[in-house]
Order: sequence, then structure tokens, then C-alpha cells
Amino acid sequence: VSQSKCVQCSSCKVKSAMISSSLQALVGSISKRSLASPAARRSGGLATMMVAPSVSRNVLCEKVSFVGNNVSSSFRDATHAAASLTCTNYSQRRSVWSTGQSPPLARQRHPLCSLTPDEIITAAGAVKAFYARDGQNRPFFYDDPAFIRFVAISLQEPNLKVYPNPSRTAEVIILNTQTGLASELTVDLSHVMQVTSVKELPRGVQPLLTPDDCSLAESIAKSSPELQAALSERYDITDMSRVAADPWSVHLASEKDVAMADGGGPMPRRLVQTFLYQRMQGDGLEDNHYAHPIDILPVVDLNARELVHIEGLDRQPPPKVPDLDVNYHRDLVQSNSYLQSVWRAGALKALDITQPDGPSFRVDSNLVEWQDWKFRVGFNYREGLTLHQVEFGGRSVVNKLSLVEMAVPYADPNPPFPRKCAFDVGDYGLGYCANSLELGCDCLGHIHYFDAALADAKGEPYIVKKAICMHEEDDGILWKHVEYRNGHNEARRARELVISKICTVVNYEYLIYIRFKLNGEIEFEIRLSGELSTNLLSSGEDPADPAHGVLCAPGVNAQIHQHMFCARIDMAVDGDKNTVSEIDVVSHPDKTVDNTYGNIFGPTETVLKKEGEAVRMYDASKARYWKISNAEGKTNPITNKPTAYKLVPFTKGPAQPALLTAPDSAVSRKGEFATAHLWVTPYDETERYPAGEYTPQAQEPDGLPVWVKDNESIEGKDVVLWHAFGVTHVPRVEDFPVMNCEMTAFSLKPDGFSSGNPAIDLPPETNEKSKLDTGCCSS
Repeated sequence: VSQSKCVQCSSCKVKSAMISSSLQALVGSISKRSLASPAARRSGGLATMMVAPSVSRNVLCEKVSFVGNNVSSSFRDATHAAASLTCTNYSQRRSVWSTGQSPPLARQRHPLCSLTPDEIITAAGAVKAFYARDGQNRPFFYDDPAFIRFVAISLQEPNLKVYPNPSRTAEVIILNTQTGLASELTVDLSHVMQVTSVKELPRGVQPLLTPDDCSLAESIAKSSPELQAALSERYDITDMSRVAADPWSVHLASEKDVAMADGGGPMPRRLVQTFLYQRMQGDGLEDNHYAHPIDILPVVDLNARELVHIEGLDRQPPPKVPDLDVNYHRDLVQSNSYLQSVWRAGALKALDITQPDGPSFRVDSNLVEWQDWKFRVGFNYREGLTLHQVEFGGRSVVNKLSLVEMAVPYADPNPPFPRKCAFDVGDYGLGYCANSLELGCDCLGHIHYFDAALADAKGEPYIVKKAICMHEEDDGILWKHVEYRNGHNEARRARELVISKICTVVNYEYLIYIRFKLNGEIEFEIRLSGELSTNLLSSGEDPADPAHGVLCAPGVNAQIHQHMFCARIDMAVDGDKNTVSEIDVVSHPDKTVDNTYGNIFGPTETVLKKEGEAVRMYDASKARYWKISNAEGKTNPITNKPTAYKLVPFTKGPAQPALLTAPDSAVSRKGEFATAHLWVTPYDETERYPAGEYTPQAQEPDGLPVWVKDNESIEGKDVVLWHAFGVTHVPRVEDFPVMNCEMTAFSLKPDGFSSGNPAIDLPPETNEKSKLDTGCCSS
């Protein structure tokens, strides 16, 4: 072993002597450990070898973890394979970060920086080494990558309130392909480079479906001889390349569904239902297959890698698959059967967004500064975009802000649609669904991009380039007044700093924009686009008037559904200790005051003292909002009241209801977070997701309804607000073949945080590039 050389030493510039020296140290370590007692050798204890700090910290050769006291000869080959994986294309990996910046060195990396590709490799290697033992618990080097299927490798976000200088730690979720059981592990990335904790999850607990899982589900379904025979017999479809199988998690809506998920075998089932469509145009994936739904529904088991069941085969005769072309793809618009088939005349003229002096923001790794704002940008496989340590004017506002769950129930009671319900964050992960954004299309202007590093099912890193976009936008007039007596005008234009990401979750696009404003406001906006998840009408339905949907094309139904989002807002208004109150604006709030003229109306404030009191509904008739006030003695110099921000729901789009499914339904039990617009809990680093850590095939309530049962005090505490909001979607014909954006938003607005208008210091300016249209009014 000591004479071996790393095959990539010339690329990674690590001298072969250093590698040789490191391996000699390893041999010495093994020799010493071989003198341990037989009992110690049977224990299979975890050993770690660390090499000299002079070895490049960009190379995995410096840290080799293994389990046990004996190492087979294949250890050498695996060590160099790991080193090769790390070194290969390292120069290319260094170019993908934040608009080409290199990832910060370990000693410069902030604790909230997302994992780098090398850290993902280190974490995966430590996990593989940890499981490198045979049935007798005797160590051998892990040779079968199919034994472990990685679900996620992500930064374990440190609690900086308690540990200001924490170690870098990865949290890892894996599936054991031999047992079907999932496990959670943590890996120390700062010191020992090894697994530090393991928790095996109970049978039946299913982690989210990764992109590799979704691809596997479609492959299992389409390669099934049973499905191929059914499609051939019912629809004369023999070319499976023209079949799309959309992967959906299986929502357990009935006892029959529960029994199907259990299976009764030694290995639990990991189910995916795949809604089928036919592609009729083009040579690839261009055709809008949602115009051609197929009525049968295969369900597959990812653990057994087999088809479990095909629903709908009893429907005879089979309904006709709609065959009219309804396309939006630029190469197939001309094939449309009844929609526009040529580009419109009088194309729009160019509208260029330019900033000749560059942007006004500054970026250092994941730290962003813009005007009075400062915050850190994060990204992970589940939440996608996260924002941390948000400050305005050097004062804390929010510790962390992110979108943590989404319930999407469909309102069709006909089989198999009662189980058509997705929890898109917990089932698929918004980070895994993130787009690579396109300059000049998804984002206009002077753009700064952040890339994201994620792990595939083998534990190997891959880069989502341009996963997060940051740019400035003009937003019209921020404030204005004209002194009518002399005509003097004072006006300032509004500019926003926009942090955005776009996620494609099978058929839908979610466009998430977090907008920082010059006046201290933050707006969290979600736009919904993409494709409707269509279906054929069920047997017995009126083909001209569907009971549970809308005809969006001839013979094509789009079901009524909801998108219920949940944002986790870890507030920190001028400090960690805050108090939340509910503000209603009502007529004649104080009945002890005479209201002779009937013109009194005003706010009433109710402090939310315990978790049970803080499960609240929005009421537009009372202009309801929730105020988050400092509880550490910080007061406003004008009002002498605690400094505060307020959460204002539905600042874009109409006010929307909470979850509309019946209280005793499986959707409402699993998605209870969406039955109220607000929940407030004391901060707990283990309470991360409002429907629980694992949503696929989950049955019992978890998350928020469980956490608030003890009805803890929340007054004057470090609190987290959970804001549920969404869109109730009754589809329109105009939503097809691709949906124009619907939108919803909430805002965090300063309410006694400043001494006055925080944007009063904006200097006046006139845009000299603006032009007067020829023939318009005179100047």
C-alpha cells in the first residue's frame, strides 16, 4: 500500500511522497490496532486516520475513515478511487459557485455556507466506510454501491445562538436496499471526518422521493410487461418512448391504500403512482402530453423494483385518448389543432434592463449587503432557498426564512384520485426540483447567481448551476408628494433586491421571489405556472360538465385543487426574545367611549400567550395582521412602545381560504398545518417541518399539531411563526396548455421599528435615459 500512488496527483498537485507518507501512516495505524484484544477486534470499533495538514485540503486522500481493526487489500483501490473522484474535474468544480467565485476555504467558510462538492464526497465516503462490514460484523471494504441508496446529504444547520463557532456537520439520509429501511446519520466534517451518530427509522417511514427515485419509478412502470400489454390492448400503444409516466407519491387515503403500502412482505413498500399520458407529436419530449391523458394508473414499488398494481383496467370499453394537439413548445406551436399556430404579428420591441454602473449589492461568499440590508443565502435539498441572519440598519429582523411545506390536495372523489395529493416539499424537495435559471429570460438585468451542490443516489455531488438568482428591479414610485400650492414635486422611485428560485415539481412550476425593499419591508411572493395535471373524465361523469373539474381541452379534465404553502419565519426583532399579538381593525373598539357620530373604528390588540391561543385564521373583514414585538426592552423613541414588525397576509393576489378538505380526511390529518393561517411555537432546532420530517406514505399527524399539544408559553420567548397561505385553483380554459402565473404573497413590514420613513434619505434622481414617444405630448 505504501508504494502506491494517487492516479490524479499531477492534477490535484499533491506530491506522491505525501500520499505515500500518508498511506505509511495508515499501515502503522492498522498494525498497532491489530494488537488489540480479540474482543476489541470483534467490536468493529470505528477507527480514523488523519494525515499531515500540509496535504491539500481539497483532496479526500487527507482523510480516510474505515470501520474495524482489519482492512482488506481492496482498501487501497477504494482509497485511490475516492481520491480520483475528488480530484477529477476539480478545476471545473471550482468554477461553479457564486458567479464563478471559488468556494471559500474551510477556514474561511461561514457555518451557514451550504456544503461544497468536496464535503458531500467526504460525507458519502464516511457513510460508506461506516457500513463496510459483513454479516459477522467483520470489517471489509464496501464493494457494493447498490447496498446504500443516498436520499440526501446536506449541511446540518448549526444553532448559532448556542454554538457561535460550531463544527461543520453533514446530515445524511440513506435507504438500505436490502432491508428497505431508512437511516439518519451525521458526519463530522471539521475534525474526525467520520460518522458521529446513527438513527435507524421505523419500518414504513419513507424519506422523500429524489430525482433518481422519480426516474426509477417511471422506468419500472414503462418496462413492465403487464403495463405494456395493457396499453397495447386498450389503446394500441406499443412505442413506450411515447408514454409519459408522471411520478407522484402515494397519499394513503383509505384502508386499501394502507394495506397496499404495507404489502405484508419482509420489506416495506416504497410506493410511487405514475399518471400516464401519451405523446403524439415530435421526435422527443416536446409534445404536450397533458393533452393526451390515459385512464389507467400503475403503482410501483421502488424497493422491490416492480409493478404492484394497475388501477382502472376494469373500465370497459376503454375511453378514447384525446388526440387534438394543444402545444406551447416553440417547435410544435404550428401543429396546434385549434389554438394559435403562428407567432403573433407586431412583435414586442426590445425592453432592455441595463445597469451601466453595475449593481448596488455586494456579495462575499454567501453574505449579501444592499442598502441597509444584510443577510446570508443558503440552499438545501428540501427547502431550496433559505435566508439567514437578516438585518436592517444593523439590527436583527429574522434569523431564518424559508418555505418548509406544501399540501396540494385534489378534489375528485372518483378512484384513484382520493389519493392524489402531494406534499411537494416533504415528498420531493424543492432543492432537488430547482431549475438552472437562464440569463435574459428567467432573470433580467445585472444578475448574480448562486450555484447549488447536491448529492445523487450514489452519494456523488452534482451542481445545479444558477440555482438562485439575485438582481435589482424597479418597482415604480416608492413615495411621492406634490405641494399643490406651488406645484413642487418630491418623488423617489422604489427599487427592490430580489432573491429568486424556480422549482419544477413534475407538472407545476413554483417561482419564489423574496423581495427586499428600501423602506425595510420584505415580501415573500410565490407565482404558480407550468402545466395542469390533467385526467380523463371518470365513468358516469357528464362529458360536457365535469363535477370535480373544468374541461381545459376537448375531452381533457383539469381537477379543482389547492396549493397550501407554509413558510417558517424565525423572527428576531431587535433580539431573539419576541412577543406575538393579533391586531384586528373593528368598528367602535372601545365601547366605553361615546360614538355619537358612529365614525369610530380602530385596532384592537390581543397578545398570544400560549401555543394553543396562537393557532389563528386570517380575517380580511378585520384587516387582521400579526405583530412581532421586541421583548427585551427595545422601544421606539417616538411611541415608546416595543419595536416591532408585522406579518401581513395576502399582500398579492386575493385572500384565500385555509385547507378545504374535511377535518377527518387523511389530507387534513396529515396536513393539519394548513388548516390555520398562523401557528406560533417556541424555537426548537428539531422542529423544522410542519407536517413532520417524513411525509411520503405518512398516516398519523406529525409536526405542528403534535408540537403544540403541550401548549407552551410563547410570550417574550424566542419564537417561530409558521404562516400557511396559498391558492385555491379552479382551473380555467385559459390555463391550458401552459398556465399564466397565479400569485400569492405575504409581507413583513416594520411597525414601530424605525423613527420614521426609513427611505426618507434617498437622494432625488431623474432617469436621463427615459425618452418621449414621438408624437406624444410636448415636454
